[in-house]
Amino acid sequence: MTPTVLAIGGSDSSAGAGIQADLKSVAANGGYAATAITVVTAQDSLGVHLVQELPAATVAAQLEAAFSGMRIDAVKSGVLGPLRTIETIAESLGRHPGTPYVLDPVLASTSGTAFENAEAIEAIMRLLFPLATLITPNAKEASVLVGFDVSDIDSAIRSGRALLSSGCRAVLIKGGHLADATGTDVLVTSKGHDVLPGEWIPGAEARGTGCSLASAIATHLARSEPLLTAVRSAKAYVARALAHPLQLGQGGPGSLDHFSGWTAPQPFGETTHIEVKA
Repeated sequence: MTPTVLAIGGSDSSAGAGIQADLKSVAANGGYAATAITVVTAQDSLGVHLVQELPAATVAAQLEAAFSGMRIDAVKSGVLGPLRTIETIAESLGRHPGTPYVLDPVLASTSGTAFENAEAIEAIMRLLFPLATLITPNAKEASVLVGFDVSDIDSAIRSGRALLSSGCRAVLIKGGHLADATGTDVLVTSKGHDVLPGEWIPGAEARGTGCSLASAIATHLARSEPLLTAVRSAKAYVARALAHPLQLGQGGPGSLDHFSGWTAPQPFGETTHIEVKA
C-alpha cells in the first residue's frame, strides 16, 4: 500500500524548495503527498521576492480536508507562518497523536529571507515540538533554537540534547554547516546519539535539501521503518539527488535532481495514421 504523507508548508514558485520539493521527494521515495499550504512565495534561484501568508482559516480547512478525506500515514512541516497559523496546526495535529510527524524548522530561506519571527519561533517550540517524532534543524537553525553556537559535532550533540527537553522525541542536526564534519548529521534521542557521516560533494549546491530530507524521512516513517533506518534511507536519497543538481535558473544554487537515475518511459513503436473521410 502506498504511504500517504501530509506536507505542510510554503509554496515555492520556482519549485526548488517548499511544498513543491516535498511533492517530488515523497514521490521519489514511493509515497503519495497531500498538502496544506501556509504561505505563497515568489522566488527564484537568486532569492525570495514576496511572501504572502494565507489566513489561518484557510490552513485549517486544508488540514481538515486532508485528515477527513484520506488516510494520513505521516506528516511533515516546513515554513509555518504567523502565530495563529501555528496554533491552528497544533490543534489539528494534536487530534492525531499517533501519526509520525517530522518538523523541519525552516527559519529562513537559503538566500537569507526570514520566514519566522521570535514570536513564531517560541510558539513552534512550545506547541509543535512536543508533538514531533523528529525535528530536523540545520546547525544555524539549531544555534537560534538553543541560544549557543552549533559549529561542530560536540556542539551538535549538546544542542540535540537541549532540544529534547522541549518535548520532541528525536532531533536530527543537519551537518551542512559543521566545521569539523561537513555533510555529517547527528541524530539525538533519549537513548543516545548516532553520528551519520556523509560525503561532501564540492560545488554541488542546491536549494531544498532540508525540505527534501525531512519529506523523505517522513515517507520512510510512513512505511513503519525505524527512525534510524528512515534517516539513513533519506540521507542516501538526498545525496543521490544532490550529486548532479539541476541548473535551471540565472545563477545561485541549483535544484535537486529528485528523480536521478529514473528513466522516462520510451514512446511506443511506429504508429499508423488512418485518414477518416467525412
